[in-house]
Amino acid sequence: MAEGTVLMAVTEKPDAGGATAGQLARVAEGLRAAGLQVRWVVSVSDAEAVLRTEAGLAAAVVAWDLLPGAEDGPGGAAVLRRIGRRFQNLPVFLVMADEGLRELPLWVSQSVVGYVWPLEDTPAFIAGRISTAARGYQDALLPPFFKALRRFDDAHEYSWHTPAHSGGVAFLKSPVGRAFHDYFGERLLRSDLSISVEELGSLFEHTGPIGEAERNAARVFGSDRTYFVLHGDSTCNRLVGHFSVTRDEIALVDRNCHKSVLHGLVVSGARPVYLVPTRNGYGLAGPLPPGEIAADAVAARIAGNPLTADAVSPRAQYAVFTNSTYDGLSYDAPSAARAFAASTPRLHFDEAWFAYARFHPLYARRYGMSVDEEAFPGPGRPTVFATQSTHKLLAALSQGAMVHVRSAPRAPVEHDRFNEALMMHGTTSPLYPMIASLDVATAMMDGPQGHWLMDEAVSEAVRFRQEMVRIGRRIEAAGDRPPWFFGVWQPDEVTDPASGARLPFDEAPADLLRTEPSCWHLAPEADWHGFPGLTDGYCMLDPIKVTVTCPGLSATGAMSDWGVPARVLTAYLTTRGIVVEKTDSYTTLVLFSMGITKGKWGTLLDALMDFKDLHDGGAPLDRVLPALVAEHPQRYAGRSLRDLCQEMHDHLRDARLVELLDLAFQQLPEPVAPPRLCYERLIRGGTERIRLADAPGRVAAAMVTVTPPGIPVLMPGESTGEEDGPLLRYLRALESFDRHFPGFGSETHGVTRAPDTGDYMIECLLPDEQDTPPGRRDAGPAEQGPEHQDDGMNPP
Repeated sequence: MAEGTVLMAVTEKPDAGGATAGQLARVAEGLRAAGLQVRWVVSVSDAEAVLRTEAGLAAAVVAWDLLPGAEDGPGGAAVLRRIGRRFQNLPVFLVMADEGLRELPLWVSQSVVGYVWPLEDTPAFIAGRISTAARGYQDALLPPFFKALRRFDDAHEYSWHTPAHSGGVAFLKSPVGRAFHDYFGERLLRSDLSISVEELGSLFEHTGPIGEAERNAARVFGSDRTYFVLHGDSTCNRLVGHFSVTRDEIALVDRNCHKSVLHGLVVSGARPVYLVPTRNGYGLAGPLPPGEIAADAVAARIAGNPLTADAVSPRAQYAVFTNSTYDGLSYDAPSAARAFAASTPRLHFDEAWFAYARFHPLYARRYGMSVDEEAFPGPGRPTVFATQSTHKLLAALSQGAMVHVRSAPRAPVEHDRFNEALMMHGTTSPLYPMIASLDVATAMMDGPQGHWLMDEAVSEAVRFRQEMVRIGRRIEAAGDRPPWFFGVWQPDEVTDPASGARLPFDEAPADLLRTEPSCWHLAPEADWHGFPGLTDGYCMLDPIKVTVTCPGLSATGAMSDWGVPARVLTAYLTTRGIVVEKTDSYTTLVLFSMGITKGKWGTLLDALMDFKDLHDGGAPLDRVLPALVAEHPQRYAGRSLRDLCQEMHDHLRDARLVELLDLAFQQLPEPVAPPRLCYERLIRGGTERIRLADAPGRVAAAMVTVTPPGIPVLMPGESTGEEDGPLLRYLRALESFDRHFPGFGSETHGVTRAPDTGDYMIECLLPDEQDTPPGRRDAGPAEQGPEHQDDGMNPP
């Protein structure tokens, strides 16, 4: 490994002139000679600053009597506790003066690897002990696959296998190749290896260091078995869906799902029965309410779906739902699992944005792998899958993902069978740096460091949330400017469970918000969240997913006479180098991942303040959004930022766009044909692309997903409905918005625009094709294994 750093937190500076300081200074010289850097501090605050910012520590030397001490003990005790919260197995040497070991608390011996009396041994000997411990720590620090990959790289073997660039050598033979080589560096290219390298193991056989890395990930993430997947959570979803349900079987699907879930249904040939999440006035998708996943409600959904009449079995074999949602809403996982268990033996938590949940107590019981034998005992527990985009909010390379499995006797997951599905969706040419990044992302979350990393992210999110409220209050109290500011979607008040006191959100202790889950629960019928039908503790808002709200609309759907649409705000933030995660009509989502700093969120605050000043001052658009005006001069030249905001707000209000969105998502289209049939017709010329004006009464052949909000509004095989029905009214409203406000249009997957008019066009089955019966296979007794038999969990 590269040279590490040793923290020396002692009572005197190296040039203090005392015998102890001089001896420790010579120890530091010995450490530097051994290739280690030394950070010398003489106070608890400086030591804590180093521990907070220096992740490359290899050892620490701490004086027990470090000053200033805290009320509950010497300064050295405070530093040892901080080390224990930040690092796992960091070698710590305690510098002693005249005191004996018997005066030390018992916990100290568990926190250190040795003691140093500076004047009793030679500096070279002490430095040798420290450097040996540091090297041992650094070697043990590396997780299995990353360690093996480094060892292989150090061997400098000749490559006689794929890939053909042979460790980057081929790139050096071309000018453009040389530019590529110089940009990415030799080390990355040397680690791009073939599956022929046996000593690194096999991704499909799960052997060697790769298999060891997956088993380590299973331990860290709390699963029975974990599989590395190299094409993102999308492939994970297709894989789990393909394994869990087969042709003409019933799958329960959260309508707030990623399009990859549908792709899994197309591949498997399953019959989807969609479950409808609640929505609020902002247009944000909430959770599936308890009433929607109760056994009797699910049975009614299945019975009322035309596609289930000729399914293999009337019972669902699989259910998939999003946890947490894009906007940060997570379920009480064991409670949700109990509700689903009456309807299906397999439950899939799509946790693309929630891989970190296990590593902070705030999220206890909120993630799929928490549904274990202790949380849900007895034979009714379903098999649980959790699919995670490790790269999204943990530190892995893009496309790095994992599938976690907790098998149950009702629907056991045999590794060899699951591995067959994995091999169908995986690649035989894996990118080894991506595998290494999954291995490292796992190791980063192992032990106290995982909690420390997540706690820092939660803390920064809490600080930002509270500061937003305080700024709004200060603006309102100042009286020298229009009394509006952006808000944050969160409770107005929280309760301290220790005292029962109700506290305004911005006045609540940060430690309370950082550690108490009930502060983030969506209380039933609370106006701040706007979701109906919830029960106490059922759903929680994730503090690190921060939704900034704009004036003009409330969570209950009330619109004011004026407003600031979020699309205009996002366009301005982009000019400031601030790229948000998602923008809806009046909300903008920002993610407080592990990489967020005070500097980043402070810059966002400043940009929000500047936008308000520009808006209130009537700043011209060509100064605020010059690229927009340059691209569409006839539409926007001569307008002010305030004019644009008001015009867009008036259009959204008059078109009732948010209301139409809610209707389109709550009143699901009628299912006519299974997705698999639509895909077959799409490939074989049984479809056509038509304008919305010609769409009433047709059957969609491809998914239509509008971003925002990024949720499918029309699935393959569903009827488009009547001309004045909710679906077509919503799509026409979007089409009208795009025409009125060029440069602010929605990203709508499954919609193309007519080259002559810009009209929306969608793919539908040909009229003679949409009347073709969907057909089904015959399932003989030999096919109907245990998963098709009554497992005693049929709803009454």
